[in-house]
Amino acid sequence: MTARRDAVFLLAGGGFADLAFRIAQIALPLVVLQETGSVAATGLAGGAAGVPVLLSPWWARRARQWVDTGSRLAMVAAVQAVALAMVPAAAALGQLHVELLILSGLLLGCGDALSNAGRSALLADTGDRWGPDKAVVLLTWQDGFRRLGMVVGPPIGALAVAGGLTNTLLWIEAATVLGAGLLAVGVVGERSQHPDSAMPSIRGSLVGRPDVLYGWIARGTGCLTWFAFTLGLSVVGAERGQPGVYLAAGMSGYGVGSVVGTFLTLAVIKRIAPVPCAALSWAVLGLCWTGMGLWTTPVAIAGLACLAGLTVALGIAAISMLITRSSAGPERRALLSGQSVVVNASSSAGMLIGGPLIAAAGAENTLVGAGVLTTVVALGVLVRRNQAVRDNARRATAEQVRQDGAVVRPHG
Repeated sequence: MTARRDAVFLLAGGGFADLAFRIAQIALPLVVLQETGSVAATGLAGGAAGVPVLLSPWWARRARQWVDTGSRLAMVAAVQAVALAMVPAAAALGQLHVELLILSGLLLGCGDALSNAGRSALLADTGDRWGPDKAVVLLTWQDGFRRLGMVVGPPIGALAVAGGLTNTLLWIEAATVLGAGLLAVGVVGERSQHPDSAMPSIRGSLVGRPDVLYGWIARGTGCLTWFAFTLGLSVVGAERGQPGVYLAAGMSGYGVGSVVGTFLTLAVIKRIAPVPCAALSWAVLGLCWTGMGLWTTPVAIAGLACLAGLTVALGIAAISMLITRSSAGPERRALLSGQSVVVNASSSAGMLIGGPLIAAAGAENTLVGAGVLTTVVALGVLVRRNQAVRDNARRATAEQVRQDGAVVRPHG
């Protein structure tokens, strides 16, 4: 198979699977609530799925290196499909219980921990075979399709639920994930030249790549403060007697901006400086959070969210560039896994503290505070990185002077 064909199959499979996930997310809580009668149970599957991802730096160090071909990615997809199908199957039989939801979530989380980084690594390897910097272009397209799914998936899911297809949507998601895996069969990745060597850890793969760490700090802070956007706008709408209006304006604006940002990224990706781009992207995101807290109207929120989505798309592409240009094979898979852990861990931490914080400080104040924190950290990353570059340049100059002096020094 050609690199171009491999890329199309990987992008199409991942895009459709993510779209099916966005659609099914509308139906899953309704199915669980209908079958169990428990509001608390509605988040169990998703919450359980996050646990294996957060723990993946320890249990998945070798397993993630195993997912280095399309056929192995398809095997993981089959496990994910089974985990997804467990819920509608149990609901159809009237046997959907809390224990099954947790089991389904844990299996799905194990699959996600391997497949997300595995698909991205295969896509980057395919880009390497295609041409220079094609890896980051393909990862940008992948992120763009994911963001497009964020825009169109929920409305499709709402229409389908209104049409009585609630349980059917969960079956469709399982079938789509399996189909995405089958599309990947035949794709060849970059395998380790030393299969008996120790598998690289996430921390070990960061050695010599401080710019990747700087990018993760900026992105992780943005994920940590994401709750102020989603939970905060939900609370604002409820307090003002317009439930859902403010969040819908924000999510719609963010989705549109991120899609536009994807196309902008593809046009400028080879001409941007990755670390400054990433730092400034999340600095602007923080300013957008702050603006939403100060000018909390649906129109202002939609406009600021659009700008936020556009800049974050650029920032994510910048970090992808840092990873794809500086790594390959096992180390690339380790770094992509580490990025997934950073995103999931910081998002989960934010959601955990978000509710109590909003209750204590108010939604608008929380948005302002989250925005200031995000901007300060992002700009701090940029300052620290520039200082490190200057220090390294001074050390290199001093070493060169020392070596030149040793060469010209007369010998007695």
